Amino acid sequence: MTAQSPQVGRTPARSTRTLWSGRAGYGFVAAYTVLLVAFGLVPTGYAVYFAFTNGGGTFSGLYNFSTAVDDFRFTPAVEHVALYLLWWLVSLVVLVVGLALLLHRLAQQGVGRALRFLYYVPGALAGAASVMVWLFVLDPTVSPVAFLLRAFGYHTFGEVIAPGHLPILFTLIAFWTGAGGWIVVMYGALNNISQDVLEAARIDGAGAWQTAWRIQIPLLRKWIVYMVILAFAGGTQLFVEPQLLSQASVGVAGRDYSLNQLAYDFAFQNNDVNTAAAVSVELLLVGLVVAGVFVARSGFFDAD
Repeated sequence: MTAQSPQVGRTPARSTRTLWSGRAGYGFVAAYTVLLVAFGLVPTGYAVYFAFTNGGGTFSGLYNFSTAVDDFRFTPAVEHVALYLLWWLVSLVVLVVGLALLLHRLAQQGVGRALRFLYYVPGALAGAASVMVWLFVLDPTVSPVAFLLRAFGYHTFGEVIAPGHLPILFTLIAFWTGAGGWIVVMYGALNNISQDVLEAARIDGAGAWQTAWRIQIPLLRKWIVYMVILAFAGGTQLFVEPQLLSQASVGVAGRDYSLNQLAYDFAFQNNDVNTAAAVSVELLLVGLVVAGVFVARSGFFDAD
């Protein structure tokens, strides 16, 4: 009876800890749910309401959507965003995966921590601040890399930010600010690959390239899909970069370059909040459809 008494005394404490642990998890989820509803679902529902009504709150069907599509600036804005997304997603997938593989290999030589820090530093800058940095970098009169700009034949700020260059410039800015975090994420995913699998590949005679192409990249598939989905959603929301560049270049870049800029112009220049909401809902639908296609075709939720 005496030998069993300590265990009997410990049982309530263990149950209390288990109960508290479960409640703590619910608490964290509840906090996220509140923020999701307040800053995600409610604004989305508000936008949908405006998109299908007129200024008086009367149901207007697809009128606001047709107004947005018929605007002469809509098609060019779609083309601009599509071209930017092409550059952005291709460069993101190729360079992020490539640099993550390089970082994973160099980590074995003791330089991994320094590289992870360097990759992540640009991401510490907010979007507007990073664009301001690039405004100086792209101006040949004050740029620290002015010699490179002049070597390519660009002697003025206007020549550098010519409309045909904007998709590439926006890709450079986005990659500089956002790719570092994804490189670190991919590096962490690579560290989760079993060393037994990599060792078996080396025993079979696979070199670094074959190991990366046939083992590491396929095992990163779900992470790559996740990155593409979020990068696509963020890319369709292109706004800060062209907006600040338009102000800095006195309209050379255009204040209706992207769809988000066009929605902003509808809302605050034309005082047409309903059409602006229709553009926002269109972007939401495109993002959801593309995400659904990627998830379905990639087997994102399939068990490994």
